[in-house]
Amino acid sequence: MTEIRTYRGHIRNWRALCNELDVDVRMSREEREPLLLQRAYAMWGRDMGLHLHGMFAFALWDEERQELFCLRDPFGTKPFYYCLTQEGKFLYGTMIRDILEQPGYKKELNEDMLQIYLSLTYAAGEDTFFRGIKKLMPGRWLVWKPAGTGKGAGDVSIHRYFTPSFSPDESRTLEDWADEIHDTLLAIMPEVKEDGEEADSFLSGGVDSSYVLAVSDVQMTDSCGYDEARFDESGLAKETAQILGRGNSRCRITPEEYFAIVPYVMKNMEQPLGDASAIAFAIACRETAKHTKLCYSGEGADEFFGGYNMYRNAPRYGENLKNFYVGNTNIMKEDEKEKILLRYDPANLPINLVKGIYEETEGLDPLAKMSDVDIQIWLEGDIYLNVDKMSTAAGLEIRMPLTDRRIFDIASRMPSRFKVDEEQNKVAFRTAAAKVLPEEIAFRKKLGFIVPIRIWLADERYNGDVRRRLAGDSAAKFFRLEELQAIYEEYTGGNSDLWRKIWTIYTFLVWYDEYFG
Repeated sequence: MTEIRTYRGHIRNWRALCNELDVDVRMSREEREPLLLQRAYAMWGRDMGLHLHGMFAFALWDEERQELFCLRDPFGTKPFYYCLTQEGKFLYGTMIRDILEQPGYKKELNEDMLQIYLSLTYAAGEDTFFRGIKKLMPGRWLVWKPAGTGKGAGDVSIHRYFTPSFSPDESRTLEDWADEIHDTLLAIMPEVKEDGEEADSFLSGGVDSSYVLAVSDVQMTDSCGYDEARFDESGLAKETAQILGRGNSRCRITPEEYFAIVPYVMKNMEQPLGDASAIAFAIACRETAKHTKLCYSGEGADEFFGGYNMYRNAPRYGENLKNFYVGNTNIMKEDEKEKILLRYDPANLPINLVKGIYEETEGLDPLAKMSDVDIQIWLEGDIYLNVDKMSTAAGLEIRMPLTDRRIFDIASRMPSRFKVDEEQNKVAFRTAAAKVLPEEIAFRKKLGFIVPIRIWLADERYNGDVRRRLAGDSAAKFFRLEELQAIYEEYTGGNSDLWRKIWTIYTFLVWYDEYFG
């Protein structure tokens, strides 16, 4: 006998699983998904994660074995947290607040995470900012046996059931790869939507969201933009929607609205996140949730298929990858952190998070190594965290068709030259998208989900809270205030590249005041 104790997600291949596991397809989703998990566990046991597609995190009680079985999806699109208290209680949930609200947990700050955060802008790895609370990392399952239940009682054991791996196949052409991407995505899209559902789709000026839209039956798209023209992709998004015969709703984000929502974002994010686009995304989720409860989004393709411009510089990294590149957002060096922090531990280095990944990718080319780090660390810690937390807070469900093990399988076999060349990134992916998109959209230069925060942070009409917190009591607990002021003055004096450092410190302070202030 088994019982689902907690679950969040969407099982994408539910129709095939219903047939295989003898579950009535006419059941409601609320009834069907827990039953599918129970039947999958009975059929495949701890290997069940390899038979599920979609996004999911859950805990299942096995009465016969007297143990709790917890599992997180391969890429970490849904989070799972746990804590083993000194009294031997095992606390868990798909939200950190699930643990904070349980008797037996004493809320304490894990200050060690601040050093990691100041480099990467997010809480990377299995530790969190709450002492004792850990993340179950992607592609892993966990078993806990209560005290008094025999061998291994009281222990937590973790096993990895999915590891991203790369085995380049040199026998195929660019068109072969593009055909496989396109055929696979076409096969996935019918699984993304439940019977009777209607969805919107987030749309930027980029190829990923445009491709998802083109192969879907979505009729309304949602975009956000700014008055600052050079940061505004909403015009390109509207143009794409018109070409594809779809509607478009534009959310205009003002600096006043942007700064006002930061505490809401940090509170609902549960851990600090220095990704400036997360604030804009939160506003977009709230606006979209006013007229729909389901939306598609295009996350995953950049990391799988070489979408970031920095990947084109991969060969320059060479052997330095073993001790230098630790992720897509490496903004503060060790000497900078030591200079501004009151407490600095020279042994607490971000590179420690990825040593195992470099060992797994030994012998592969630099692009594969960089992609693997971002897939295992950055996607989970930043991108998917943002999507999950902000959509949940807004009451919106987001599904990401491109984040799928079947899509990654293609990327894992694709040689790097079909991902990035001297002129373009995501070469094969864009070639696939061009089957349903005009070439000017499929091969449009990547802009990214950029925000005018670089300008707004220096504007005294909007930055009052930033200046106040950088000089406040909370900042004085962790930082040398004179060093923070020096960074800020250099930024306002013309060094606009420093905005990321300021924003990362500011978002930590906002988060800290929400949870510990």
